[in-house]
Amino acid sequence: MSGRPGRRLFRWLGGTALALALLAGLGAWQAERLYREPGPLAAPAQLVIPRGGAEQIAARLAEAGVIESPHAFLAAVWWTRAAGPLRAAEFAFPAGASLAQVLDILRTARPVQRRLTIPEGLTARQILALVEGAEGLIGPAALPPEGSILPQTYAYQWGDDRVGLMRRAELAMTAALTEAWSQRAEGLPLASPREALILASIIERETGLAEERPRVAAVFLNRLRRGMPLQADSTVAYAAAGGGVLDRRLTRADLELDSPFNTYRNRGLPPAPIASPGLAALRAVMRPAESDELYFVADGNGGHAFARTLEEHNRNVARWREVERRRAEPPPVIR
Repeated sequence: MSGRPGRRLFRWLGGTALALALLAGLGAWQAERLYREPGPLAAPAQLVIPRGGAEQIAARLAEAGVIESPHAFLAAVWWTRAAGPLRAAEFAFPAGASLAQVLDILRTARPVQRRLTIPEGLTARQILALVEGAEGLIGPAALPPEGSILPQTYAYQWGDDRVGLMRRAELAMTAALTEAWSQRAEGLPLASPREALILASIIERETGLAEERPRVAAVFLNRLRRGMPLQADSTVAYAAAGGGVLDRRLTRADLELDSPFNTYRNRGLPPAPIASPGLAALRAVMRPAESDELYFVADGNGGHAFARTLEEHNRNVARWREVERRRAEPPPVIR
C-alpha cells in the first residue's frame, strides 16, 4: 500500500511533463507558423531601412505595413540571430512577405539599385541640377568642367555620395574619349583628344539624328582643313546664354558677339566644349563620313540639307526660309 502514492506521484509528474512538452511543441509550432505565414504588405514596396538597431528597423517596417507586430519581429530577430546582423539600406519587399522573407532580405538581399540617366547634349549646369535632384544621393556636388561627364545611365544606391557619382561619370568620359581617340581615322585636323571632345560637343548640339552625325562631323572637319570658320549656331547660342542653353532664337546681333565661342567671328575650334557629347558623337568625330560637303542647314523635316558649294547652300537656305515663313503664317479661317 505504501508504494501506491509514489507511483501516483510518478504518473502525475510524467503526465505533467508530457503536457508541458506538448505545450512547448505547440508554442514552437505556433511560432514557426507565424514566422512563415504571409505578412500584411499588400503590394511590392521599396523601403529605406535606417541605421540604429533592430527596434528602429521594426518600427520602420511596421509603419510601412511590411510587418504587423514589431514584437514578433524582434523575437524572430533574436531567434535567428545566428544568421547574421540586419543591414541599413534600401530594399525591395514583395507583397505578403513573411517574417522569414523580411529577415532574409535584410541580411542577404542586394540593396535596390537606383538609376540616374544623363542625356546627351546637356551642359554642365544642367547635369549638376540633375544630380542634385536625384533622390537618394547625399552631399553637395560641384559644377563639373564642361564636357567632362559621359552621358549614360548610372546605377547607385540610397545614401551614395553625389561627388562619387560625378567622379564615376568623369572617369567614364575619360575612358570613352581615350578609346574613341585610339580608333580615329588618319588625317583628322585635330591635334588632341581634347579638340575631338570640343568638336563632338558641337555636333551633339547641332543634330539630334544619329544618322547625320558622321556627315555633320565631316562638314566641320572639312571647314577646319580649309581654314574656314565653323559658323556653328550652337556655339553662338552657348555664348549668348552665358554658358547655358539659349531659350530664344538667335539674332544677327548674337552673330557679332565678342566671345571666343563665337565661331562666326573666330576661326578654328572654341576654347572648350559647349556640352557633354555622347558616344555616338565622339565616334562620329573620329570616324566621319567620306564627304567634301562644307555646308548644312535645317530642311524643315527634323534633319538638314547638305551642300558642297555656297551656291547650293544658298538655295537650301532659301527653301528653309520659305518653310519658316509658311509656319509663321496664321492658319486659314474656315467659314
